Amino acid sequence: MGKRNKQRADAEASAAGNGSSSRYWPYIVVLLVIVFFSAIRVRLLDVPLERDEGEYAYAGQLILQGTPPYQLAYNMKLPGTYGAYALVLALFGQTPAGIHAGLLLVNAATTVLVFFLAARLFGPLAGVVSAASYAVLSTSPSVLGFAGHATNFVALPAVGGMLLLLKAIETRRPWLYFWSGVLVGLAFVMKQPGIFFVLFAGVYFVSSEWKRPIDGQGIIARGGMLCLGAIVPFGTACLILWKAGVFSKFWFWTFVYAREYGLALGPLDGSHVLWMMAPVAIGAGVFIWLIAGVGLSAILWNPQARSHSTFLAGFLLFSFLAVCPGFYFRQHYFIVMLPAVSLLAGVAVAAATRELRERDRTKVRRFVPVVLFAIAFAYPLAVQREFLFEMEPMEAGQSLYAPNPFPEAPKIAEYIKAHTSPAARIAVLGSEPEIFFYAQRRSATGYIYVYPLMENQKYARTMQQEMTSEIERAQPEFIVQVNVPFSWVVRPDSDTTILTWSLKFLHEHYELDGVVDILQQSEYRWGEEANAYKPTSPYTVQVFRRRRL
Repeated sequence: MGKRNKQRADAEASAAGNGSSSRYWPYIVVLLVIVFFSAIRVRLLDVPLERDEGEYAYAGQLILQGTPPYQLAYNMKLPGTYGAYALVLALFGQTPAGIHAGLLLVNAATTVLVFFLAARLFGPLAGVVSAASYAVLSTSPSVLGFAGHATNFVALPAVGGMLLLLKAIETRRPWLYFWSGVLVGLAFVMKQPGIFFVLFAGVYFVSSEWKRPIDGQGIIARGGMLCLGAIVPFGTACLILWKAGVFSKFWFWTFVYAREYGLALGPLDGSHVLWMMAPVAIGAGVFIWLIAGVGLSAILWNPQARSHSTFLAGFLLFSFLAVCPGFYFRQHYFIVMLPAVSLLAGVAVAAATRELRERDRTKVRRFVPVVLFAIAFAYPLAVQREFLFEMEPMEAGQSLYAPNPFPEAPKIAEYIKAHTSPAARIAVLGSEPEIFFYAQRRSATGYIYVYPLMENQKYARTMQQEMTSEIERAQPEFIVQVNVPFSWVVRPDSDTTILTWSLKFLHEHYELDGVVDILQQSEYRWGEEANAYKPTSPYTVQVFRRRRL
């Protein structure tokens, strides 16, 4: 134990690199980093919600109204992020700014935890570099860093769980194993890919025990506490949903249908998608990723990195596996990799600084790694300066998501809200759950996305029948028809029965009451003007009002 503590103390002293007498400089730098990126996020708090955020926000809104997940909003996501959104909405208000303020705090907390994780393993310099790396990479539009995706809520407890696990392994305190398990278990409840952090915690626990004298009873006790902690969040969620009467729907959507969704692409197709999407997600952060590659190679040439090779390689591997489920490799999926990448960047700079200092204590070249990192850190800020420092929130949203109707959704919802009672039901033919959230009106159907209905999977026809029957029974006051391909993703093998049904149902029971022509400066027409307006864009949203009998 004493040897391990001495190694860590030596690491902290050596990794500082500049012999600073102040022990507070790392905290000051990390604080400045957090304040800097928080200021950027504050400027863009009002970026319109995209559809994933709309889903979480609508589900969180329903939770605050006493309605459990999966009762009025069907989706394959696990309930953790819905609960997190409900908390954010309660604390900061039911607006995009409130949601993004919550994301700001989540991002800042994750940055702090990345700092402590790296500093614990490799000293304060590694901690500062890792924190700065995470802050800049997770803020990048290349990973849609301004949207409150579930991956942000996975990363926070995952890093916290890793930090506690290291402390638990050092001290062998059972309660630390338990709370480490709780945190990685919470990462899983936020989104299914979080299970890989649970698996990594188990693998790293076993590898750490393997290096110690055999203590069968102690291993069982410590491992049992870790497993128990990991089970608690999911078990608690299942119990709550069972008592709320929605467990069967929860299980179908999050496991039965999710399995169909996850098997849609094979590994070969997935490798092609990864080849296309990885450069997009890396984006302007490419030099930090390259530095992280040097950090991984440090396992071969740096004794300190080699002593933690299992953790470094394992954390990176399992973080990558968390990006892989379904082989879709969407940009925001890579957020769960950023803590591991940032940690490796910190390892590279700290290890290289130490090597250069030991070879020549009088030359300034020992500062080269820090200077190179500073350039890599500044590069994405310079390349993305227009988005980060100049664009207005609405313009920033359009630059990321056009021609999706995310900037138009608030005005559509405002019109519906002004022309309905709070008890009214509405429907959206498309995948735009943010409209329900903005309008504060409940959906006439639990199908707040139509993506599953367009997929070539065995439940698609049944889902279409359920959605149409739910709408017919509810007779919603308004139906929003979204004529944007990204809101439907119709494929060559899609069953388009619901599209034929919608034309007939709208013609028989509804009248056009609004048209949104999605342009750089979108046009809105309501009432009689909507019927006379001829859109100039191929992308429109039509708002239909139920005919009065």
